[in-house]
Amino acid sequence: MRLVISGYYGFRNSGDEAVLKSILTALEHAGQERSVRVEPIVLSADPEWTSKQYGVEAVPRMKLAEVRAALRASDGLISGGGSLLQDATGLGSIPYYLGIMELARWSGKPTFVYAQGIGPVNRAMFRWPIARAFRKAAYVSVRDEESAALLRRFGVPEARIEVVPDPVMGLPLPGEAGVGFAQADASARMDVDGPAVVGVSVRFWRGDRADLDRAVAALGALAGRRSVRLRFLPFHHGPDEDASRYVMERLASAGVASELAPAHEEPQAMLREVSRCRLLFGMRLHSLIYAANREVPLLGLSYDPKIDQFLARLGQKAVGSTDALDPEIFADQAARMLDRPEEWLASTRPAIERLKLEAVRPAQQIVAFARI
Repeated sequence: MRLVISGYYGFRNSGDEAVLKSILTALEHAGQERSVRVEPIVLSADPEWTSKQYGVEAVPRMKLAEVRAALRASDGLISGGGSLLQDATGLGSIPYYLGIMELARWSGKPTFVYAQGIGPVNRAMFRWPIARAFRKAAYVSVRDEESAALLRRFGVPEARIEVVPDPVMGLPLPGEAGVGFAQADASARMDVDGPAVVGVSVRFWRGDRADLDRAVAALGALAGRRSVRLRFLPFHHGPDEDASRYVMERLASAGVASELAPAHEEPQAMLREVSRCRLLFGMRLHSLIYAANREVPLLGLSYDPKIDQFLARLGQKAVGSTDALDPEIFADQAARMLDRPEEWLASTRPAIERLKLEAVRPAQQIVAFARI
């Protein structure tokens, strides 16, 4: 089964690359279960890098002739995952991804929507084209109920929409398979002596940097209460490293030491970084998903509804937002998680295990479609 995969791939954004790795892994496992060999063709901004990184065929995402040839030689198109259909970052994203889906239909190929996060869609002109594309898709899955509700408002029948977790919830470390492997990591972390490793994922959002300044105050308050080792985890090479250094420099001025981890290009390398933390404080959605995947207690700083939506699936709320973060409330919650991680695990583990099982369902559905 040859499947073209369309998404924000080849830009070396750790979160999006983790989505791709998760989809590839899930498709491979689903194929093995049904004796189907899945051959992915990824539409990438850097096909040579993508091919080398994942051992798959890749073609330039913006070269129409090569995209069309790949679609014609395929058995279908996967659109996703990630937040592809949104107009918050500009007008180009929605037309591009819907255009790829239309090209697949012109080639007579089925389209499969894989765990997408839909919205925000602020311009009414995009709503009908999205609804049309999703009504014509062979399979539609979205990563949260809010995305499903938005599609229903656009006119996509409820029965055609399956709500599933973000694909990265199902990403294993090398050599792992199935649910439960993170429990050994969690047990080992509880027995570690010395400073607690606190992972920190920040990004630029507010132009005045007040959100990052509040993060400095919050992390400083925690360092004043507990022996911690602050380890910054950049999920987007370049910008996240700069945002991390901004916070680190101000922490250093306050006498708080910290360190910067490499911006790993391999998603599972960053997943392993997160697995070594005893707590994670994150702005990036995928930093929080990585933490949940590895059963690492987490605190989210909300800059987008998708953060709140994911935390709600764990039974949590954000510790603050880019507009408000109380240092003492943050320090209280972080210290409690560091002192009693078993309480957090007991309250979240059932949800985490359910999300892991559900995360691979789109791949299973797509491979099953090939056998019909």
